[in-house]
Amino acid sequence: MVDKFIHKPVMLEEILSFLEPKKGTTIVDATIGTAGHAIEIVKRIAPAGKLVGIDRDQESLEIAKERLKEYGSRCIFIHDNFCNIDKILTSLDIKRVDGVILDLGISSFQLSNATRGFSFVNEGPLDMRMDRTNSISAFDLVNNLTQEEIASLLWQFGQERFSRRIARMIINKRNESVIDTTTGLASIVLKALPHQRQYQRIHPATRTFQALRIAVNQELESLEIFLQKIDKFMSKGGKICILTFHSLEDRIAKINFRNLAKTKEFKLIVKKPITPTIEEVKDNPRSRSAKLRILEKV
Repeated sequence: MVDKFIHKPVMLEEILSFLEPKKGTTIVDATIGTAGHAIEIVKRIAPAGKLVGIDRDQESLEIAKERLKEYGSRCIFIHDNFCNIDKILTSLDIKRVDGVILDLGISSFQLSNATRGFSFVNEGPLDMRMDRTNSISAFDLVNNLTQEEIASLLWQFGQERFSRRIARMIINKRNESVIDTTTGLASIVLKALPHQRQYQRIHPATRTFQALRIAVNQELESLEIFLQKIDKFMSKGGKICILTFHSLEDRIAKINFRNLAKTKEFKLIVKKPITPTIEEVKDNPRSRSAKLRILEKV
């Protein structure tokens, strides 16, 4: 029933190998999505283990619940932002966990649903909210920020070198009418860029959409906050696995992991991030930019 919504998990075997979920352990999947990683983790911690699945996306969470329903009370599902990990675990009376996974990629389920506004492939509303209960969407940013604010956002979160040109074009177009669709915004970006830029490997609007999504969901702030809290809940030997998909996230993970390792309470399992195999990238092109970092409590 839910097969068509299932997201193909990135670097599944590598994560299972490093996370080492064992029978009876407590694992937190802080971005459970549609349970791509979680379904394999819960098989390994059953029958006495516990999985805490957290996600901001209620629709994804419902699919995860359906896929994991046979495991009953061993799976706990929480609709929340993973940056609230301390409040979540405290409310569940969980003092220590044996492993944590954080997959920061956007799922196939979210991308393929045009009504969510994450992709410019099919026309949809300019939304991009992971949590639809949040009040601010991409529409609000595109139609209300100043030209300077839009340019700054595109540069800071998308590393878009033509941020000023795109911001100026957005302002010009919205003076004519509101910008309310994904394809409409993508068309504006395309017109703002130099002709040669329109024929690069990645779609010209990719960085703009990335920047808006990060801003709408406060993704970088959430990651920073999470990493400042999770160390207090790790059991000895417990691992934190973080899967990132762009340099801004990876840099935050790298710096925070190194700082924790300096305390001698943690150690880096890999000094350089692990990347997908050539075979996986061929099978799942969306995995191509993924980087996996692992930290262990000692």
